[in-house]
Amino acid sequence: MALRIEDGKALLQTEKQEHPDNLIPYFLDNYADFFPLFFNEDPQEYANRKKSRNERLNKMAEGPDNSPYFLYTQAAIKFQWAMIKVKYGEKWDAVWEIRKAYITLKDNQRRFPQFQPNNMLLGTMQTVFGTIPEGYKWITNILGLKGSLRQGMTTLQSFIDSSAPTAMLFKDESYYYYCYLKLFIENKPEDVWQFIQRKQLDTKNNYLFALMVGNLALNNQKASMGIKVLTERNDSAEYADIEYHNYLFGLLKLTRLDKDANIYLEKFIRNFKGKFYVKEALQRLSWYYYLQGNMEAANKYREQILSRGNTETDADKQALKEAKSGKWPDPLLLKTRLLSDGGFFNDALKLLQSKKAADFPQMEGKLEYAYRLGRIYDELGMDDKAINMYEATIKVGTNRPEYFAARASLQMAYIYEKRHDKAKALQYFQTCLDMKGHDYKNSLDQRSKAGIQRVNGN
Repeated sequence: MALRIEDGKALLQTEKQEHPDNLIPYFLDNYADFFPLFFNEDPQEYANRKKSRNERLNKMAEGPDNSPYFLYTQAAIKFQWAMIKVKYGEKWDAVWEIRKAYITLKDNQRRFPQFQPNNMLLGTMQTVFGTIPEGYKWITNILGLKGSLRQGMTTLQSFIDSSAPTAMLFKDESYYYYCYLKLFIENKPEDVWQFIQRKQLDTKNNYLFALMVGNLALNNQKASMGIKVLTERNDSAEYADIEYHNYLFGLLKLTRLDKDANIYLEKFIRNFKGKFYVKEALQRLSWYYYLQGNMEAANKYREQILSRGNTETDADKQALKEAKSGKWPDPLLLKTRLLSDGGFFNDALKLLQSKKAADFPQMEGKLEYAYRLGRIYDELGMDDKAINMYEATIKVGTNRPEYFAARASLQMAYIYEKRHDKAKALQYFQTCLDMKGHDYKNSLDQRSKAGIQRVNGN
């Protein structure tokens, strides 16, 4: 789990020799495959290791069926391969794999209700199933995957709180799921940071935790924290090479407008063999050079967006759309966006206050100006000012392709949820869902659906 994978494999090898009847090392081999395959997306590695899935499942089936690990290990291997398959474009296989994992876990829970690891994976799956965006809802309906945010998080929480010996074995893994679901599904950033502090997660010597906190920081306007964690981590040779680190570090540094942000993004683009995040990284590189006034490099990277990577993530989709448009963002608004994304709100506000909406000739610029101002006021706790700006954004941007109006609706809903104004919170979550054809549609819809479930107590 700390991504010292070769050291882990050596320990497993010793255990296999000393206790050849122990099947757990073969189960843990799957973790050693999972992390590099999931993060690095190397197609050659995938082709080489793909056969391991069936071999391991066959191995687990040799175990005694009166053990709670008999079905659990099979479900966990299927769950991990489902996540791997998504990264290699095998989405339909991945969905079936998840279904098999879910059914296997439910069966194990019926047979061994006190076996805590069931709750870790079931809680995680139920939470996600309960907030699937409408665009993918047909898949879960066909496969009979039912979920509820509240039930899923309660189940996962029961695992986190458990002091059962079986729960202790999987704590690190559960913290990873818990933090992501708390931030992205439950929208409780304060709880996430308190949890990380309370559990004293070792981001120095656990590379996976360092990457997790870096990513959570990037998505929660805390770039300084993300940069600090990734800078201070132990980067000795015993840790796995994870190219995703360069992508993450480059994005974090760009939000601070660091002069060396390009070094990490270029390293990622050069060495990463996968397809996720590539268009977004190329877009950020093009922005970096655009803001430096180097249009030759800016255009070079923008051109690559058209042919490299895929559009599985909303950010990659948006990068391709911008590249095809041939338009460059307003430099002041772009700097404001980057600073705001990193949590440097006062710097961003100073930039924006040097302009007014009328200074932007295009409607898109006026709209973004209002939205960015709203977000900064929101983050600085000036809710009433934020609401005014969000309302202006929604009024003008509802039927436009930019995401500003939809995101403004989502943020308004969050403000009213915080104020315990249930009716208005539901109204604005629904407003966000009702908007069609804008950027980041799936991710904003998922957050809105999660919001509706939370407010309704489901």
